[in-house]
Amino acid sequence: MTRRLMLSYLTLAVFVLVCLEIPLGYVYSRAERERAVNAATEEAESIAAHAALSLSSGRSGELAERVADCAERIGGRVLVVDGKGTLLASSPSLGPGRRAGLARRPEIRAALRGGDGATVRTSTVGGVQWLSVAVPVRHGDTVDGAVRLAVPTDAIAKNVLQVWLLLGLGGLAVLVTAAMAAFALARWIGRPILELERAAHTLAGGSLSTPASVTSGPPEVRSLATTFNRTAALLEHLLASQSAFAGEASHQLKTPLAALRLHLDNMEPGTLPHLRAGLNAAMTETERLGRMVEGLLALARMEEAALTPEPVDVDRVVKQRIHTWSPLCEREGVRLVLVGKQIGTAFAVPGALEQILDNLLSNALRAAPTGSMVTVSRRHLAGRVELHVQDQGPGMTAEQRGRAFDRFWRAPGAPKGGTGLGLSLVQRLTLVSGGEVALLPAPGGGLRAVVRLRPAMPRRPVGRLRLPHPRRRPVVGAGRGTRDG
Repeated sequence: MTRRLMLSYLTLAVFVLVCLEIPLGYVYSRAERERAVNAATEEAESIAAHAALSLSSGRSGELAERVADCAERIGGRVLVVDGKGTLLASSPSLGPGRRAGLARRPEIRAALRGGDGATVRTSTVGGVQWLSVAVPVRHGDTVDGAVRLAVPTDAIAKNVLQVWLLLGLGGLAVLVTAAMAAFALARWIGRPILELERAAHTLAGGSLSTPASVTSGPPEVRSLATTFNRTAALLEHLLASQSAFAGEASHQLKTPLAALRLHLDNMEPGTLPHLRAGLNAAMTETERLGRMVEGLLALARMEEAALTPEPVDVDRVVKQRIHTWSPLCEREGVRLVLVGKQIGTAFAVPGALEQILDNLLSNALRAAPTGSMVTVSRRHLAGRVELHVQDQGPGMTAEQRGRAFDRFWRAPGAPKGGTGLGLSLVQRLTLVSGGEVALLPAPGGGLRAVVRLRPAMPRRPVGRLRLPHPRRRPVVGAGRGTRDG
C-alpha cells in the first residue's frame, strides 16, 4: 500500500512538473532567441546608420573600421553593400568569388528593396547554425545599401541547454523532496492499515488476543481500528460462550443419557413379552439421541476451532476404515471392496478423513441390500485426490441429493435411529480440509459419494488392490435400511 501511495503522489508530482517546466523551458528558448535577434538587429541598424553617414560624407575608411570592430565584438560576420549589391566593407574579408553573389542573397535583396524592419534568417554553414539579420542603409527615403550581420547561435543553444539542465535538476530535487514527503505520508496512512490487516489475518487464524493499534494514522483509520477491535472482542465473547456451552452440554447430556441407557438395559430381563417392543423402541431412540448429541457437539467444536489442514496418508486411513467396517458388512451380507491404485497423501484436517469415511460407509451400508457390494475406489487426477464410496441401493433423486447435506434432513422412508447429521458433518469436514464432496447417481442404480481433496505429494504407483474380509468383530456399528442424511 505504501508503494502504491508513493507512486500516486510521484505521478501527480511528475505531471505538475511536466506541465510547468516544459512550457517554461519553451518560453525561455523563444525569449532567448528573440533577445539574440533584437541585439543583432540593433547592431545592424547601428552600423547601417554609421554607413549612411559615412557614405554621405565620403569617409568609407571609417566604415571598414566600424565593421571590423563590430564583428570582433559580437564574434560574427558583418558586411555592407551599396545599392547595387557591391561590397563596401566586410569582416572577415570575403574572396572575389563570394563577393559576386551578395546581391542575390534573400535577406540582402529584401533589405535593398527597402522593406520595413529587419530580415531575419537562420542557416547552417559548416555544421554551425547562424542567425543573420539584414537591414537597409537609408539616406532620407533613398536606400543606399544594406548591412548584413550574422552571429553563431552556439551561445544561444548553450544558454538554452543550461536552462533545461537547471529545470531538470530543479525538477529532480522537487521529485526527491516529494518522494520523501510522500513516503512519510504513505507510512503514516499505510502503517495502521497494515496493522489492521495483520490483526484481521490473526483473527481469521483463530487468535483474538491481538487488537489492532488505534494510536496512529488518519482519524478514519483509527475509527475503523476501534470498530474492528470491538467486533473482535464481541466475536471472542460469543465463541467463548459457545465453547463453554459445548463443554457443559457434553458433560450434562452424556451422563443422563448413559444413565438412561443403563436403566433400560437393567429393565430388559424383567420386561414382559408384550412390553419388550416398546422397550426396544426406547433403547433405539436413546441410542439415536446419543448419536445426535455427539454429532451436534462435533459440529459445534469444529465450527468454533481454527482448523488447519495437514498432510494425511490417505491409503493408510482408507485401509484402516476398510479393516474396521469389513466385519460388519460381512455380517449384513454386503461385500466391501477397495479398488484403485495408492494415491499417497492429501491435505485434510486431522481426524477428518476417518469421520468422513465412517459416515459415508455407514450410509452406504444402510442403503445396500443384502448380497450387494459397497465399493471404495481411489483416484489421483490432475490437481486433486478423489475417494468414491458407491453402493447398489435405491439411490436418491436429484432433489434429494440437493438436500442431502442439510442438517437433520433424512430421506423419505428412512428407518428409525438416524440423526440426519452424517452427510452434513461430511460436507463440513471436507470443506474445512480444503476439498469438496458431491453425491452422484451410480451406474446401474445406487449412489456414489465423491470426496475431492488437494494432494500433498506425488502418488506412488501401485497395482490394483482388493482386500479380503477379515474375520473379526466390528468396532463401528450401523443399522440397516435406507440412507440417512
